[in-house]
Amino acid sequence: MADDKRVPRRAVLAGAAAVAAGGAGVLAASLTARDTPATGLVAHQPGIVTPPPDRAVLAAYDVRATDRAGLVALFRRLTDAARGSAAEVMVAVGGSLFDGRYGLVAARPRHLTRMPSFPGDVLDDASCHGDLLIQCCAAGAPQPLTDPDLAPRWRIDGFRAENTVTANGRPSTRNLFGFREGAGNPDPGDAAEMERLVWVRPGGEEPSWTAGGTYLVARLIRFATALWDADPVQRQEAIFGRRKSDGAPLGRDREDADFDYADDPAGRLVALDAHIRLANPRTPQTEGSRILRRAYSYRRALDAAGHPDEGLVFVCFQQDLERGFAAVQRRLAGQPLDRYILTIGGGYFFALPGAEPGGYLGRALLEP
Repeated sequence: MADDKRVPRRAVLAGAAAVAAGGAGVLAASLTARDTPATGLVAHQPGIVTPPPDRAVLAAYDVRATDRAGLVALFRRLTDAARGSAAEVMVAVGGSLFDGRYGLVAARPRHLTRMPSFPGDVLDDASCHGDLLIQCCAAGAPQPLTDPDLAPRWRIDGFRAENTVTANGRPSTRNLFGFREGAGNPDPGDAAEMERLVWVRPGGEEPSWTAGGTYLVARLIRFATALWDADPVQRQEAIFGRRKSDGAPLGRDREDADFDYADDPAGRLVALDAHIRLANPRTPQTEGSRILRRAYSYRRALDAAGHPDEGLVFVCFQQDLERGFAAVQRRLAGQPLDRYILTIGGGYFFALPGAEPGGYLGRALLEP
């Protein structure tokens, strides 16, 4: 690929490293989805395996509570506010909540660290991390809620274009590059698969309070859509490894086709560096690194240079950050798609287990 087409990536995406902070957070309805036959009755939050509504807001906060009692009161208020709303809410905690202010150092989830900068990232700290992340999803515009103990850090509003399901019932959407997202996901309706890949289970190396929760990665990824649209569709399809029209992997007849790459060892159909092939090589060795993606698109005002500020709110869930997202991200390093995208923010979080009836989110953490 000619050098003159590589230069615009930073030029087009420069100035994208600021995600608007502001607004207070968004909270929502039912807090439990109870279903995990492999471990018995365990409460999970919605917004993870539930079907994604058309709209979402992700908002990260720093917590202002001065002591443990104040933190408990905050989580009680968040739970009450969520139960009183018609939308769905998911609350996750960041590693900075375990910094010693509230006596929670020993309770930190084993893999919960500050999200590192991966090769090619241009991260703005004001658009990253946070003590809490609250995801609110609804069919219409989610309504924000303020709390005196929450200091807004960053916020992003997302939407799902052509929010549909595949032939096998899995949620699917189309990103701003025009390609469908979600076909290669593990099945969120398969409880056994979610137990294996997503939910933290009791009795392992994690703190006991984490059972029923899951690790969350949020990535704010800006798209160079003008640069992308200048390339022919055939080139775009080769980069993703899927047809643009219907999402089918190249050489297959439908979006949700089951396949591996045994019949294409040289990359004649799906290039060896295609996004879907690197992300999920479909080998026994990489099966455990599969992640549950739940992405939204975003579109904001033009940046200071007059370029569109739009892209993907990438969200994924997994049982183990290192085995899941980090392993996938390392495989993707240097992929051709990198020329058209720039990660500008996000963070690592842990989605709390669901609230038990009569309880509140985070109770097992705060009242062990």
